[in-house]
Amino acid sequence: MKIIINHTSMQPIYEQIVAQLKAMIIDGTLKEQEMLPSVRTLSKDLKISALTVKKAYDYLEEEGFIVTVHGKGSFIANTNQGLLMEERRKEVETDLEHAIQKGRSSGLKDEEIRELFNLIMEE
Repeated sequence: MKIIINHTSMQPIYEQIVAQLKAMIIDGTLKEQEMLPSVRTLSKDLKISALTVKKAYDYLEEEGFIVTVHGKGSFIANTNQGLLMEERRKEVETDLEHAIQKGRSSGLKDEEIRELFNLIMEE
């Protein structure tokens, strides 16, 4: 499992871990019931605090992406296709919001942005 930490990023390290693990779960790189590295192992590999990894794992568990079994470790949860689809929708929605903000800050009117969107959708 390859996780890359960008220490110069404004994004907190635990969020970088969460984002990369979510992406690997969504694209199928990590399979259902696959065991994740222990908190200690991953923190050692990434040269970061174990608390940071624990925070990422806790967040993923809250979101339903992983399950932690005390004494055994953390595993990829049985995937709920609805949950995965909702996660993809959120990502697309965020990207569209950024594009709209960029268009508006560039002086485009909403109608011009809609026209561009419709043109791109036709391709």
